[in-house]
Amino acid sequence: MAEAVAETGLPIAGPAAPPRSNGELVFAAPWESRLFGVTLALLERNLFLWREFQHELIEEIGAWELAHQNEESEFRYYERWQTALEILLEQKGICLASELEAHARDFAERPHGHDH
Repeated sequence: MAEAVAETGLPIAGPAAPPRSNGELVFAAPWESRLFGVTLALLERNLFLWREFQHELIEEIGAWELAHQNEESEFRYYERWQTALEILLEQKGICLASELEAHARDFAERPHGHDH
């Protein structure tokens, strides 16, 4: 995964930079690392360009900051990442948000221990 991250030109600083600790990517929950991996897989398949995703991510972060500037809401980076990816996939006609929601619902309804 490290080579794939380096190839994307993933920023180390700035609004689109993912959380890091000692230079390593930090994920607060397993779904975040899976989302990151899915994004890299889609990039490797040339379904979109990194700069396209980065643009959506920066836009999403900015929109969240504007909407929550007077609140004490906790910023969750990978929630913004997920929204940006969903927007880009829909814009490109790859997958509609409603399809993603249906897949997520189906996945959540699977019995405990059914993870394959």
